[in-house]
Amino acid sequence: MAILSDKHIKEYLDSGKISIDPLDDPDIQIQPSSVDLRIGNEFKGFRIIKKPCIDPMDESDLDSYMQSFYINDGEPFIIHPGEFALATTYETVKLPDNLVARVEGRSSMGRLGVTMHVTAGYIDPGFCGKITLEISNIGKMPVALYTGQRVCQIVFETMTSPSEKPYGHPERDSKYMGQDRPESSRIKHDQDLLKKIKIKKADGKL
Repeated sequence: MAILSDKHIKEYLDSGKISIDPLDDPDIQIQPSSVDLRIGNEFKGFRIIKKPCIDPMDESDLDSYMQSFYINDGEPFIIHPGEFALATTYETVKLPDNLVARVEGRSSMGRLGVTMHVTAGYIDPGFCGKITLEISNIGKMPVALYTGQRVCQIVFETMTSPSEKPYGHPERDSKYMGQDRPESSRIKHDQDLLKKIKIKKADGKL
């Protein structure tokens, strides 16, 4: 696998192999081996609830554990120390079936104690949509985030061959394909958990 340089990123964008829409300021956003992405208007944070834990096998809607916020341009979203929030990139990204991508937080954000993803920095070949950001403040001070602010960067890597069943393939469980806003976890739709739920129901344990 090889990481695309700025030269090849531009070539892939010009040919339509990669789509980043909108890419309003390529001279600023395209870095030596990545593209800076901006944060969108919508955020999600966890509600204060009385349940002892989040159980992926609980059939209640996991989205009900979270509340949504829409932030107007020029207004800040404040992420406090110890808080976790979901957001998306301002840009919609589309990948071909022979590229994977990784989202990394910008160093300037990390130096403020703000991380842009927990585990979901990997983007499958064939993905199309806005990229979910899993934002945490591990610092000591609250930090303001503004719509349109460059907060992360996307890195593209070539594969040894095109994927036989890329993300979005009819036979693949692509739960977040085409997302355009922060989406809560859809882990309860995982096939392995659905099988366990079916067994528990059959045993009368649910």
